[in-house]
Amino acid sequence: MTAAGDYCQTLDLTDIATTWTETLAVRNKAQAWVFAALKEMRRKLPFSLLGIDSDNGSEFINQYLVEYCQAQKLSFTRSRPYRKNDNCFVEQKNYSIVRRAVGYARYDTEAQLHLLNELYATLRLYSNFFQPTMKLKSKERVGSKVIKRYDRAQTPYQRVLAAVQVSETEKQRLRAKYKTLNPAALKRKLMRLQERLMKSTASTKAVRVRPRQCRNDRYFTKQPES
Repeated sequence: MTAAGDYCQTLDLTDIATTWTETLAVRNKAQAWVFAALKEMRRKLPFSLLGIDSDNGSEFINQYLVEYCQAQKLSFTRSRPYRKNDNCFVEQKNYSIVRRAVGYARYDTEAQLHLLNELYATLRLYSNFFQPTMKLKSKERVGSKVIKRYDRAQTPYQRVLAAVQVSETEKQRLRAKYKTLNPAALKRKLMRLQERLMKSTASTKAVRVRPRQCRNDRYFTKQPES
């Protein structure tokens, strides 16, 4: 698979406290596209954005974003040089949310960009409302073993409802949205979009790795609200 030329990139925004994740595809890493996508993703968040902790690429460390954060009174920090694990929460989602859904193929056309964002619009509902996550509470080394303890598995939606920082108005909006969703129907739509995405790369010579279909069928039935 060639890395030459422009191709679609995925911007991943993950909240550490609730594990809520927003993803959006952009044409390339140009500052203008990334900045516009970031503002769009902020609009979709079910809570107020207080700060951004970005990677060190020029798509983030630039005048657009710095001035925006200063004007909006957002804290803005970055990873330490040569410390890739500083953004481990996003790196986890890059695999579990992005790579498992769209694979590793090269997507570089306008049609593929729109298809990616159609898939991500469905995926945000499926993953945030119906896919539980566990957060690490403690880690203890006993001899040669490391004992990890996790909290109770909850969906990002449930974590947002439990967050005291989120307004009751926003929680009511989320509850109303939850009642309109069918997890099985979302899964079927995701699978159809994945097939369309794969077929769109059929005529290219690039190496293609098939995306994994969304699994965890045991979570397809709606859970009682918190």
